[in-house]
Amino acid sequence: MAVERVQTGSRTRGAIPPRRARVPGSGRWREARAGLLFLLPSVVLLFVFVAGPALYAFYLSLFSWNLLNHMHFVGLSNFSGLWDLPLFWTAVGNTVLFAGVVVPTQTLIALGIAALMNQHLPARGFFRLAFFFPAISSSAAISIIFMWIYNKFGILNSLLTSLHLYGPNWLANPVYALKAIMIMNIWTTSGYFMVVFLAGLQSIPRELYEAAAIDGAAAWQTFRSITVPLLRPTTFFIVVMGVIGTLQMFDQSFILSQGTGGPLHSTTTIVLLVYQFIFSYGKVGFGAAATVLLFVFTLLATLGINRWLGTATEY
Repeated sequence: MAVERVQTGSRTRGAIPPRRARVPGSGRWREARAGLLFLLPSVVLLFVFVAGPALYAFYLSLFSWNLLNHMHFVGLSNFSGLWDLPLFWTAVGNTVLFAGVVVPTQTLIALGIAALMNQHLPARGFFRLAFFFPAISSSAAISIIFMWIYNKFGILNSLLTSLHLYGPNWLANPVYALKAIMIMNIWTTSGYFMVVFLAGLQSIPRELYEAAAIDGAAAWQTFRSITVPLLRPTTFFIVVMGVIGTLQMFDQSFILSQGTGGPLHSTTTIVLLVYQFIFSYGKVGFGAAATVLLFVFTLLATLGINRWLGTATEY
């Protein structure tokens, strides 16, 4: 009995407890579960604010509804009605023209400013902040300021009068109204894209420029053969974001035209027309159908840009 007691005590004091058998894949499952828990808030927000409204918009596009009466299923009649509506094609033309002018212009301006700000210039930090400041300002406040600038008796026409030139009432003239909004949008967004281009420029290895200088390459040859190709991913991001932003332009057109899209529908964009369909004309189905078509058009434009600029260049 004493021997057994001693052996039992020594075994309990000094023996290593047996290991539990590990379940194959249990560690991976815990990691996956933790990852899913971290992703859950983002997935919920994505569904509630993006996927859910998109699906609901497609659902509403199949019904006739004025926000008051009962909904009536009409199938694809809203889409065919939009197809035969001249105002819809006017809005499409204005939106495509706006995107076609603003996106290339703001991209080129942002690239030029970024290349300049990447040099060792005096007061470089001040100019970076000055160019970026419009991007962090309120779009509504900037629109109101430009409304004063574009007024018939505003700052712009006063400056032109001092030069013995006479400008029109920019926002009341259908020839100049959309162009005036383009200028304001380019001025607002170029600073933000300048910062993005600047980050892309600073990520390019300096050894490539040193090798080009040793080979005797000129500044323009270096910019064309090294800088532009290696900025392809950055350019892709900027062009895609620019296209999405311009196709969804609403607030500036709404404020400068005071919600009318005028004069003569010259500043009516697709998103502004959606707003008018729903809240002015009481045609929720038409507005939802226009939203679905805008989504399809934006998706096709993004896929086209991806085929054009999506492949990165490596050296």
